Amino acid sequence: MRTRWAALLTAVLMAISPASAARADDDPLLDRLTAVPGLTVVSQSATDAYRFFVLAYRQPADHRHPHGQSYTQRLTLLHRSVDAPVVLATGGYALPADPRPSQTEPTALLGANQVSVEHRFFTPSRPDPADWSDLTIWQEASDEHRIVQALRGIYTGRWIQTGASKGGMTSVYHRRFYPSDVDGVVAYVAPDDAVNPLDGAYDRFFATVGPADCRATLDDVQREALRRRDRLVPLLTADAAAQGWTFTRTLGTADRSFEMTVLDTVWAFWQYQSVANCPQVPATTATDRELYDWIDAVAGWSFYTDQGLERYWPYYRQAATQLGWPSPRFEHLRGLRRYPGLYVPNSSLPAELRGVHNPLPMLDVDLWVRTVSQRMLFIYGENDPWGAERFTPSRRDSFLYVAPGSNHGANISRLAPADAAAATATVRRWAGVPAAAAPQRFAGLPLDDMLEPRHR
Repeated sequence: MRTRWAALLTAVLMAISPASAARADDDPLLDRLTAVPGLTVVSQSATDAYRFFVLAYRQPADHRHPHGQSYTQRLTLLHRSVDAPVVLATGGYALPADPRPSQTEPTALLGANQVSVEHRFFTPSRPDPADWSDLTIWQEASDEHRIVQALRGIYTGRWIQTGASKGGMTSVYHRRFYPSDVDGVVAYVAPDDAVNPLDGAYDRFFATVGPADCRATLDDVQREALRRRDRLVPLLTADAAAQGWTFTRTLGTADRSFEMTVLDTVWAFWQYQSVANCPQVPATTATDRELYDWIDAVAGWSFYTDQGLERYWPYYRQAATQLGWPSPRFEHLRGLRRYPGLYVPNSSLPAELRGVHNPLPMLDVDLWVRTVSQRMLFIYGENDPWGAERFTPSRRDSFLYVAPGSNHGANISRLAPADAAAATATVRRWAGVPAAAAPQRFAGLPLDDMLEPRHR
């Protein structure tokens, strides 16, 4: 069972490397971590600059019934000092299978410790058996609340929460339900689909993003791909047979998967690429193979397969039931689509996980952010489609910045210099760090953008 993974992994580590897994008598930090009820140290490593722990924490599957079923949630700890600030990084998805030390941008700006949390229901942090009705924004916020409460006794510095994309959304939801847990939030490229059916913002975005000739060429690629469906779908079918991809659990057929990928191509282009990539967009005279390969490089034919989607089922379940989803109208593809209702999250879920959307949670969060929230910093990319619907911060020490020409990888370093300086000063002020402090960039400790890659 998944709930036993931490104990089994600890036993393996003890057998292989007793020196790295065993407790040291003169290790106050390890003593304090192991004294936290429900917290298990799975592994640890160290350099002269930091220590890194993989941890497992017992959580209620349903926080309304804390003494009922439980599950083990993975998290990691990058430790520098007990009196340094702590960055709570909520990625919104799974942690890597074998987590390695890394730091987010706020962690580097603050010289902070960092706690990174795997979102509930992403494997292996999933109850067994799983009641998918327990996958809600409040339940995950309550997971994070318990983690903060458990570690506050160890760290005396201020706490800053951060996340990107779905992780940025997750940081906002935690702040909404437990506003006293952290001293500020830095949310990167976080969509705010406050009213799910009102998605005209996406059509306006795609009608204005980038140069007009690039937009026209991208539209032509989509049209041309759908016109060549009878020749391109067999290429996908052949790839599926060679790679072991199937479609029966989610989208149903290779043809439906093909259409979904083509619909997603322009979105993926602007999410991950930039105006500099416009010259590489193929013309309508491209061969079938050239067209197929370009779409594969941008959107990935493997993504909308059973195997590609399974990892993301918790996201699509949340989108279908609470978060909402973008619904561009694709007017330029009229008459070429076979499945008008395809571009929804339920299409990417097996039948047993599909759900009905509840609009109230996003309306509540949006209103709270606009009116009541404090110390919230939002960063968006000018050319990122996920930023078409943005959070609107309140006037309570909260801010929004847009990185010029940037995509879904927008961050503080990509802002205009004056905005970057202002954002950095704000985060340091919230964390109680001197404004002139230099970013802490250690060799071998990469920066983590907290984004899920499109291709794996």
